[in-house]
Amino acid sequence: MNYDFDVLTDRRKTHCLKWEVGEQELPMWVADMDFPAAPRIREAILARAQHGIFGYSTIPEAWQEAYVGWWRRRHHFVMEKEWLIFCTGVIPAISSMIRGLTAAGENVLVQTPVYNMFFNSITDNDRQVLENPLTYDGEVYGMDLEDLERKLADPKTTLMILCNPQNPSGRIWNREELARIGELCRTYQVTVIADEIHCDLTSPGWEYIPFASVSESCRKVSITCLAPTKAFNLAGIQTAAVSVPDPDLRHKVRQGLNTSGAAEPNFFAVEAAVAAFTEGEAWLDALREYIQENREYAEEFFQKEIPRIRSVPSKATYLLWLDCSRMQGCTSEFAGYLREHTGLYLSKGIQYGENGSSFLRMNIACPRSRLRDGLERLARGAAAYEVRVLTDT
Repeated sequence: MNYDFDVLTDRRKTHCLKWEVGEQELPMWVADMDFPAAPRIREAILARAQHGIFGYSTIPEAWQEAYVGWWRRRHHFVMEKEWLIFCTGVIPAISSMIRGLTAAGENVLVQTPVYNMFFNSITDNDRQVLENPLTYDGEVYGMDLEDLERKLADPKTTLMILCNPQNPSGRIWNREELARIGELCRTYQVTVIADEIHCDLTSPGWEYIPFASVSESCRKVSITCLAPTKAFNLAGIQTAAVSVPDPDLRHKVRQGLNTSGAAEPNFFAVEAAVAAFTEGEAWLDALREYIQENREYAEEFFQKEIPRIRSVPSKATYLLWLDCSRMQGCTSEFAGYLREHTGLYLSKGIQYGENGSSFLRMNIACPRSRLRDGLERLARGAAAYEVRVLTDT
């Protein structure tokens, strides 16, 4: 079946967070795709809606089987059905687990630059953010394992949030890196929440490695957050899962999710997930090809038109992590200038950690004509901004 990802869909005036912007603005910030969901998912939701009664829902075995089957086929990892717990979203689950698995004032370790909502989940629950900054050589991000061990060894560090694949850099962690995290966290009795929500958005020919699959140590300390929401553009459906192999840890997680009200499915949550993981494979593969073409188009554009902005090489997500360190001026100020003068709305890198201050994040999961528009606005804005900075100095 052919899927047309070039069709422009008007999302304005639909209560869409991403598109609640000015009439001439172009939002390319939040991780939300401008593509309709896969046809089979839409059909499953419509069929459920036609029943007409929208009461309380349960979690059928088909939901667990869909997750288990998908991870076996796509990621070569066999989960047990009893490991899986439904939740309404990854961030509600992480917030619940921070409350349930740590005490006020303890450290939760994150590897920066990283998804900004992790910081909110930690600080809003009276825990301390402990950063293990990633290394960056101008080309590739890596882990500072010596610094990681020092910080995991701190008795106040009881939880680590691992982003796998990494958001915003798009780095796919290798088996050796993941294994070392598992060894260290088991040694220092630190639980790992692995946020793997972007795992299905790898470039064609590339695969991610589930953290829990790497070793017994990884499995023992792991809680993995999974969802169809990023890969199949279903964030508004509020459907996700946590996978917890260790039974004692699973009991604590389940209790916390139930207590916080994050384990109650809405009427469409199960149907959407089951349809995605059982009938969405062909659509997803076509989507990954299209996003890769968008990535290559954007990278070529940067090289030819804006060489002072570099897109960090990436094999996962639909996000570009843009290194603006060679530009004149302040990157955060530049982001504001872009939006004011061109209408292009990108995410400021500083919100992902101090070491993201010279970066911007750009969402390229959109029809190519919209991507071209965004890139042209970026080029015009960059040229005008640098002229202004040089004039002011």
